[in-house]
Amino acid sequence: MKFVAVSFFILGAYILFESAKKLVLREVPEPSLPGIIVAIVSMIVMPILTWKKYHTGKAIHSNALVADSKETLACAFLSLTLLLGLGLNYLVDFWQADPIVGLIIVVFLFREGWEGWKEANEEKENEGEH
Repeated sequence: MKFVAVSFFILGAYILFESAKKLVLREVPEPSLPGIIVAIVSMIVMPILTWKKYHTGKAIHSNALVADSKETLACAFLSLTLLLGLGLNYLVDFWQADPIVGLIIVVFLFREGWEGWKEANEEKENEGEH
């Protein structure tokens, strides 16, 4: 579970850096058909995979798999932000949408990382009591 939590922090730090860089350097996203297709497929597949991982994790009592399901959900959110950013840039020339939404996702990622870290510590403490 700590590994999953750390991966949330790393992903959040990366997106924070890239979003801030895009805003500061005024990097306008370029629409790409393969990128749009991958984002659409991810938005369809990732929630299904999230649901399967979550329920499988609960069924086999794997907190790590349940935590990983949240990371998969984050991928779906990232795909949504990609489409939102590209769409707003294309439709209304609002290039800042992609990095702004990225910054919002960072809050989600850091929060999930923190929650996962706390759960891993609580689980370890509970194991020590038995």
